[in-house]
Amino acid sequence: MLKQRIQDDMKAAMKGGDKRRLGAVRLALAAIKQREVDERIELDDSQVLAVLDKMVKQRRDSIEQYQKAGRDELAEQEQYEIGVLQEYLPEALGEEEIAALVEEAIGESGASTMRDMGRVMGLLKPKLQGRADMGAVSALVRKRLGS
Repeated sequence: MLKQRIQDDMKAAMKGGDKRRLGAVRLALAAIKQREVDERIELDDSQVLAVLDKMVKQRRDSIEQYQKAGRDELAEQEQYEIGVLQEYLPEALGEEEIAALVEEAIGESGASTMRDMGRVMGLLKPKLQGRADMGAVSALVRKRLGS
């Protein structure tokens, strides 16, 4: 369903002559198609979200590198692509909501030490994929289990 929405947006961008948006949407579809070909499967919505989330993370890393190199025009293009990709991702969760989910996952898994981090992250990933920076979530879990 999400993949179909992205394809429909590509067609709309083509008809509307919005080349910049068309390029960003095509990048998303290419990444989705690449994963489908590599794994020989049809991606469901959660897998499409994972691909889009990864693309956003890659672009954030690229922006940082471009800004360090003084390539503001490239950083601005990456920022635009993030904006387009985020239209397909669910609304981001706030810090309090993330902290509550982390506490819930720790309680549910019975985690008490850093060795249990994998179980906690396994519970959190499906709930937070595309809705939170998993690196920040991981740091929060690490901090919580370390104390």
